[in-house]
Amino acid sequence: MRQKYYSLIKNSKKKEATLTIYGEITSYPYNESDVSSYNLSKQLLELDVNKINVRINSIGGEVGEGLAIYNALKSNKAKVKTFCDGFACSIASVIFMAGDERAISKSSLLMIHNAWTFASGNSNALRKQADDLDKITSASINAYMEHVTISEKELKTLMDNETWLDYQEAYDKGFATEIVEDKDSKSISQNVKQSLIKMILHHQEETKDDDEKGGGNLKFECQNCGYIHEGELPEYFVCPECGADKDNFIELEDEEVSNESDEKDIDLDDETQTKNDEQPNSDDSEENKDESDDKKETDDSPNKEDDESENKDKTVTKEQIVTFFNSIIGGMK
Repeated sequence: MRQKYYSLIKNSKKKEATLTIYGEITSYPYNESDVSSYNLSKQLLELDVNKINVRINSIGGEVGEGLAIYNALKSNKAKVKTFCDGFACSIASVIFMAGDERAISKSSLLMIHNAWTFASGNSNALRKQADDLDKITSASINAYMEHVTISEKELKTLMDNETWLDYQEAYDKGFATEIVEDKDSKSISQNVKQSLIKMILHHQEETKDDDEKGGGNLKFECQNCGYIHEGELPEYFVCPECGADKDNFIELEDEEVSNESDEKDIDLDDETQTKNDEQPNSDDSEENKDESDDKKETDDSPNKEDDESENKDKTVTKEQIVTFFNSIIGGMK
């Protein structure tokens, strides 16, 4: 049996308790009562403290479990302060909203979205499932709306888009009440969490910019499956059909320009042949021009290879993103 996803520690001298929720919020396979949200709620009610600190680093989990924890914290007589220590995603972000004070660090993220599930059955069953999901989502909306400074319409739009919020956005929109300053460090650091956070926000911003700009007339084709992408390729783009990374795409516009250039070369060759028939002495000039063109192409080749190598070095592949995310999830278990 795995370790439970939370711990509750009481400090009798300070009359404080610290609830730590790290990992996925789930009742499975935690079937024994000592690891259920029911038992946690019972422990919270029995606490005789003035303050409860709740530290969260979770990708979310079961809505029922999360709402039970949220309501237990809201109904407790003690002052509750929640901390986002890394990720507070999905139902974990709802638990975060249970705090009278809600602190988020500069290297943390919130993620909000609508409830979802797997469903099967006839059309009536699926319609009912959709209606039920709307009602379940409304419980989260009520929890957010108690504190946020944005309209319910804007909140629903953010949830529809499965939005990631950085510390500043969380504070400005009222999800958080304070920003915790990270300790400065002059030492060299390789922090996978901060790298992933930058990647998520950067990709989200690039996608937004592409939608607004319309992408222009650029088109790129996947060399693996033939998928056509219109507009600029985002930095961390992968093919939605086969999963190939950005390096497997070619710009169709460049190919069309190349074909036009080839056609012009053919026309020039025809004109040259006609002129050669009329002016036999022009052969030397044409040969010198061909040699000059060949030399130019040869000189440009190394630079092209260098550019491709440099762009390849800057590309983050799908596998690297998956590795980043798996590292984060592993750190929260």
